[in-house]
Amino acid sequence: MEMITPYIWIAWLALILIFIIIEMLTLEFTFLMLAIGSFVGLLSGILQVEWWGQIIIAGLAGMLLILLVRPPLLRALQRGADPTKTNLEAVLGLGGVVLETVSAGTGLVKLANGETWTARTVADGPGTALEPGTSVTVALIEGATALVRPDATPPA
Repeated sequence: MEMITPYIWIAWLALILIFIIIEMLTLEFTFLMLAIGSFVGLLSGILQVEWWGQIIIAGLAGMLLILLVRPPLLRALQRGADPTKTNLEAVLGLGGVVLETVSAGTGLVKLANGETWTARTVADGPGTALEPGTSVTVALIEGATALVRPDATPPA
């Protein structure tokens, strides 16, 4: 094992490089913390710590970084996130108007955001068809079909 000690710096550099490459692919800061921990292990090797001590120091440093630094870093990044609803969240609860008669089978609605969707009435809604011009609200999305219910307020 004494033959490993003079060359362990190569292993540390390889680990740092591997962790940074994985971090660039995942972007979740776990492997960045492990890369920094490996760098601490490399520094401990420069200070002539035995190879097993370097591994322990690097492991502890990586674990502490993951537990103490990563969570606030993730929170800081999410703080600047765009609060705008997207995808299904943006469509659910959105108002619209019936273009072609909507029944339990099929129909067509134009939503307040300008999109035109195929639509059906919701199962717990009224059994009658919704005529063109009726104000509706999107209750649910099933595949590419909006399930709508009549709305008392006019569309925005």
